Amino acid sequence: MTTHPSDQPFLPRDRELRARVRLFGDLLGQVIRRLEGEKVFSAVETLRKGFVSLRKREDPQLRQRLMRFIVQQSPEVTERVIRAFSIYFSLVNIAEEDLYYRWRRAQVSSGEPLWVGSFDRTLRDLHAEGVTAPELERLLSQISYTPVFTAHPTEARRRTTMENQRRVFRTADQLNNPRIGAAERQLLIEELEAHIQILWRTNEVRVKKPQVRDEIKYGLFYFEESLFEAIPLAYRFLEKAVRRSYGTRADGGLPIRIPAFLRFGSWIGGDRDGNPNVTPAVTAMACRLAMQQVLREYLRRVVRLRNVLTHSSLMCKPSAAFQASLEADDSIAPAVFQGARDRYETEPYRRKLQIMLFRLKETLATVDRRLSGEAAILPVSSAYAGAAGFLEDLRVIHDSLVSHGERNIAGRELTDLIRLVETCGFHLHHLDVRQESGVHTRTVATVLAQAGVETGYHSLDEASRLELLSRLIDRPELPEIDRDALDEEARDTLRVFDVIREMRHEIGAEGIGTYVISMTHAASHVLEVLLLGRLTALAGRSGDDPFCHLRIAPLFETIEDLLHVDAVLNSLFGNACYRRMLAANGDLQEVMLGYSDSCKDGGILASSWSLYEAQQKIVAISERFGVRCQLFHGRGGTVGRGGGPTHESILAQPPATVQGRIKFTEQGEVLSYKYSNVETAVYEIGMGATGLILASRSLIREPTCDRDEYRVTMGELAALGEDAYRDLVDRTPGLLDYFYESTPVQEIGFLNIGSRPSHRRKTDRSKSSIRAIPWVFGWGQSRHTVPAWYGIGSALEGWRGDDPGRLELLRRMYVEWPFFRSLLSNSEMALTKADMRTAAEYARLCGDRELADTVYARIREEYERTVREVLLVSQLDALMAGTPLLALSLQRRNPYLDPLNSIQIHLLRESRAVEEARSDENEANPWIAPLLRSINAIAAGMRNTG
Repeated sequence: MTTHPSDQPFLPRDRELRARVRLFGDLLGQVIRRLEGEKVFSAVETLRKGFVSLRKREDPQLRQRLMRFIVQQSPEVTERVIRAFSIYFSLVNIAEEDLYYRWRRAQVSSGEPLWVGSFDRTLRDLHAEGVTAPELERLLSQISYTPVFTAHPTEARRRTTMENQRRVFRTADQLNNPRIGAAERQLLIEELEAHIQILWRTNEVRVKKPQVRDEIKYGLFYFEESLFEAIPLAYRFLEKAVRRSYGTRADGGLPIRIPAFLRFGSWIGGDRDGNPNVTPAVTAMACRLAMQQVLREYLRRVVRLRNVLTHSSLMCKPSAAFQASLEADDSIAPAVFQGARDRYETEPYRRKLQIMLFRLKETLATVDRRLSGEAAILPVSSAYAGAAGFLEDLRVIHDSLVSHGERNIAGRELTDLIRLVETCGFHLHHLDVRQESGVHTRTVATVLAQAGVETGYHSLDEASRLELLSRLIDRPELPEIDRDALDEEARDTLRVFDVIREMRHEIGAEGIGTYVISMTHAASHVLEVLLLGRLTALAGRSGDDPFCHLRIAPLFETIEDLLHVDAVLNSLFGNACYRRMLAANGDLQEVMLGYSDSCKDGGILASSWSLYEAQQKIVAISERFGVRCQLFHGRGGTVGRGGGPTHESILAQPPATVQGRIKFTEQGEVLSYKYSNVETAVYEIGMGATGLILASRSLIREPTCDRDEYRVTMGELAALGEDAYRDLVDRTPGLLDYFYESTPVQEIGFLNIGSRPSHRRKTDRSKSSIRAIPWVFGWGQSRHTVPAWYGIGSALEGWRGDDPGRLELLRRMYVEWPFFRSLLSNSEMALTKADMRTAAEYARLCGDRELADTVYARIREEYERTVREVLLVSQLDALMAGTPLLALSLQRRNPYLDPLNSIQIHLLRESRAVEEARSDENEANPWIAPLLRSINAIAAGMRNTG
């Protein structure tokens, strides 16, 4: 939560939050006592009170008694205790979200400037800086803000549970009304207890691993639950901010045009890298389910509009354009009205909307049939062929209303629907497709060998590959490919490109977003994908003109890849064939940067700085070749995977690199925290969009530049930090054994939270075999949080030495440089979530005691060094002293995380002992169910998974 001195009168009061949390806790306790009995309730209370006491004052005897108490519990009682703490954390999260919503609502009601990051504050600041209305319009016209939903195996909550939690949020919010009486308040409390009881009775852990279809629906849930309402509201708030700072025209209209700058993307159903469950058929299904969802929403809104725009032609005169549009519908009027052709005869808008409703239903029916397996053909004479026709009809109604003096009516539900269609079209979101570069290389090699073009593709050097690929892409005719003679991987890969072509035709050109190539090491990796597009009619020539319907994004993930990004892009943009195809596709090059793997590879300092420098290189190279660039940030929820507050993260990007466009992944718990409730979703959209607007001021103003002194210093810090991190992770014998044995990473694979495997190669205890997400998840569960901070302390201490001048320079960097401040602020959060006493308990799970003592001692020493150095540079008295609300939130959780961590350690011992001893794989492990629940519960308590 970003605050500002002028926000202080409105800051939420912690006592209000404590009171709400106490109410939730009491109600949960009543439910547990009533449904589970005194034994379970007493166990929960014993642990709760005991560990709260230990947080206040360490007592070794009490700690020992509590550990004995944990060990004595049966698996059944243990599981219920874990559920109690898990649901408690969910209720705390709801209480905090509601408090922040009340805080924002109080600011809105005050009429004062709103919070930093709001549209109101941002436009006031821009106006005060001298940004004129035409300049603001020019800036907004170049803005594109695109969150991309992904289904990485980190989000532990079920959709059913989230719907129940939404009901708790809504009911709790009604308690905030000061006008309700005692009787009504009591009824609301009873309703809250009922919702909490349902939460208790609902299994929050999936019984079986989700299918990709489940994950697709999980992503769509957020549109249904919040975004369909939040998107138009966000535009309304921007319009209100424009009026407040820039006034209105004489006719009451806005002084500037506000374009549709918001877009959504998804990887769910399109991300094939490492997930064999994402088949070409699944990708087609994902596109169709998205279209089905958005059409259903439009139907609902058009029905509502038909009941609102009841204007009589006897009372007003619609515009000539509207009348012409209505007359053009005469051909389908008989099918729409059947025996009642004169229906709505004197209510022109209702008549038009009834026809629009019919056309939407025809389009939706076609989508439904395709989802059921039919090869349905769209009836173009009666259905909408695409969103453009629907949007044109809505706008003609809008303009007609304005023409007879009803701008205020046009600006309500109708404008909301127009904004929604401008944002979502008929595709809802852009579905990106991702695959690893090696798959394309093998497919191209197989295809070329079968066609008799080149039998030794794998042995060609990079220059030869580029020459061959370019020549083939440019050829007017390509040799016939016998797909049946190809291996399964090659056939499947080509089928993906077929589906992309088919979905562009079915859903619209925007239905498919970017083709992302993970592990891009060379320019040929991009041309390989372009050749596969050429083979499947997604690129080529139409007459004399080239066409390209593939937007290809290289993904640079490791530290090594980031260092070579300039070589790859120079080679790519210098290739005449690729340059022609890029120009045919709008001259916009998307480049994706991977935060997770680079951080796992070289540590947080080297990763952050390599990404920062890579962005500047990418933009500079693009500008030199006359190409527009869009950076795609592969961020996770945790700091170790590029996470952090969106507004601050965007502002911390290198100067003049954002250029009005940003795209970033929203992963894991981030989705549910940002988009489960309408109120929070509107806030988050606004915070991200304003960060983009402010970071893009270089489009209308001369950009600032980083100080050379700061850049040199940061380069040296990154090298020191990387050396310290690699010394631990790569050069410490047995480090990976310590990781696998002292964290629950092995057990995460049993948790049914994602369709993607958590390891690339099973039974391989190597750093390269484990994915970045469980790498971060495992360290986080065991309260080490190593990836998010390790190496920072050594770098700061080693660089500054005893030189006070160097310390002063670091302090200036912290105050003046958003990148450096954001880096250290995010590390503060990770350091706060770490707990070295708890981590020491996990270390005892490691079978090699000497190894455990050595590794743990190194981690603890670096932790203490990093805390000391970060506080020294930031000149704060304690971690997160600059964000007291967030600090309180994390501190409030610790006494309740402690028993869960202690229980998990016990469960890991018991479960692993059973696994070690059993000879029959079908033999039940009674400890695995409570263990998996403990992983969920700790994730909820830390508000982090991966």
